[in-house]
Amino acid sequence: MAVLNIRVDDRVRDELRDLADDAGVTLSEYVRDLLMEAVVPVPKMDGDDLGRRRSEEEPPESMRLADRQVLSLLHRILARVLPEDANDVDGDHDYQLMRARILENGFTSEYSYEVAGFRTELSKRDCRRVSDILQMFRILTYSVSHLEEEGTPVDDELARALEFQGFDFNDSLEGHMDDYVKFQMRDGDRWTELQPQIERTDGGDSHWPMLDTYLRMLAEYRRIMDGRERGSFSRLDYLLTADELQQIRDAQVHPSRRSED
Repeated sequence: MAVLNIRVDDRVRDELRDLADDAGVTLSEYVRDLLMEAVVPVPKMDGDDLGRRRSEEEPPESMRLADRQVLSLLHRILARVLPEDANDVDGDHDYQLMRARILENGFTSEYSYEVAGFRTELSKRDCRRVSDILQMFRILTYSVSHLEEEGTPVDDELARALEFQGFDFNDSLEGHMDDYVKFQMRDGDRWTELQPQIERTDGGDSHWPMLDTYLRMLAEYRRIMDGRERGSFSRLDYLLTADELQQIRDAQVHPSRRSED
C-alpha cells in the first residue's frame, strides 16, 4: 500500500482528529476514507435512475433561492392540476411533489430532475447554418426545375446529387440540426419543395455525416453568388446555371479526394 505524506495546518489536523474520534476510527482511517470518496466512484446498478430521463445538460451544482422557490411553486401547482390517472412526461401528483421537495430542501445531487430531457443548446451559428443549408437547397431545387422547364434539363445523377440528404441521426450535432429542420417545417407549409426530398431519405436520416459536405457546397454557392453584380435581384436572378450547379456538385467531394487535372 502506498504512503502519502501531506502537510496541513495544525487547526486542520485537530479538526480532522476530532471528526475521526466522533466516527470511532483513527485519523489515518478517516482521511483515507475521505480520499476514497473523492476518487473512487460507486457504480450504479441498472434502475438506480429509474423514472429520470437522461439529459445532455449537466445539472446545476447550485441554484438561486428565488429560482428554487419559483420552480417549487410550479411543481406544486402542476401536482394540483394533473388528472388522477396522469402518466405522461409530467408524471403524476406524487412525482411533482417529490420534485418540489428536492428544490425546497436543496438536495443538489437530485437537481438532475430539473434538467431531465433538456439538450445542450444548438448555437446561433449552427441554427444559422441549418437555415443557410435549407435556403441553398431551395435555390438548387428551383434551379433544376427551371432548367427543365426551359428545355435544358440536367441529368438525373446531378439532379439527385443536389437534393437535400438530411443529417446523420447518429451524430449528436447533426441529429440536433435535424430536429431544427423538423421545427422549421412544423407547419407543413414551409420548405415544401424540400419535404419530398426528406421523405426519400428515410425521413431525413442520411445515415452518414453530411455537415462537412454541406459546408463545402455552401462555400462554393456563396462564391458563385458573390461574383454576381450587386443590386436588386429578381427571383430568376437567384437561379443557377447548369455549369454552376456542377460546380456545387463538385464541391461535395473533399479536396483530398479530388483528382488532379
